Amino acid sequence: MAYGRRRSRYGYGGYGYGSYFHSTTGAEVSALARKTIERAAKKGIEYHQIFPVNQRTVAATWWGKSWCDNLQRYSDFSNRLPRGRKYLNAGGVLKLEISEGQADAVVQGSGTEPYRIRIQVDPLNKRRTKEIEEACSNGIKTMDDLLKGRFPDELKHLFFAPDGLFPRPGEIHFSCSCPDYASMCKHVAAAMYAVGIILDQNPSRFFLLRGIQADKLIAGALDNRVDRMLKNARKKSSRTIGDEEEVAALFGLF
Repeated sequence: MAYGRRRSRYGYGGYGYGSYFHSTTGAEVSALARKTIERAAKKGIEYHQIFPVNQRTVAATWWGKSWCDNLQRYSDFSNRLPRGRKYLNAGGVLKLEISEGQADAVVQGSGTEPYRIRIQVDPLNKRRTKEIEEACSNGIKTMDDLLKGRFPDELKHLFFAPDGLFPRPGEIHFSCSCPDYASMCKHVAAAMYAVGIILDQNPSRFFLLRGIQADKLIAGALDNRVDRMLKNARKKSSRTIGDEEEVAALFGLF
């Protein structure tokens, strides 16, 4: 898989030579994307376009919206991301897959062939991961609460701290096969937003992208609850941890 030259968060500050001559409209991107999908289908290649919730809102869930909000709060990205919204809204993101530490996307450009994008995210360092796990241990009770963003506000703030769960610009690296040498081209910007849409559908992918074991964020809560149940059981000589009520409470965690 061939990618363009590596771009950092600072890049070159320009927009690429071709950007001055023609700005592709959303309708043009949409038409080109349809043709690309049709050609690919004849070759047995299947694309799945990624669309935002609507023209004004990219994502709908806490994790999807938080991913996008995190990107937009940094000046490194905020003035460049809007260039990708037009491509995203027009169905220009033909495919995006998240694997450990990275996301690979195919985005329709202004030509006949789509471009390939790679977004790499640094794993959270071990020291900070341990601190966040300890902070979460008493605030997140179940995996369902975690994936649905149901936890105390103080944890949400912790996630957005400078060294929290959500990555800073310096921890995100990207490349694109297009000839635009901007620090963040519109194809990368579209793919960055598309990650938020994928997290809407499957928030567990965030932890894969960030190199974190999600179950460890709730492990402490489970241990604490089991310990409390055991202590209560010892105080009540007429009941044991094997009682039907206690067992039901334990399994109700999942």
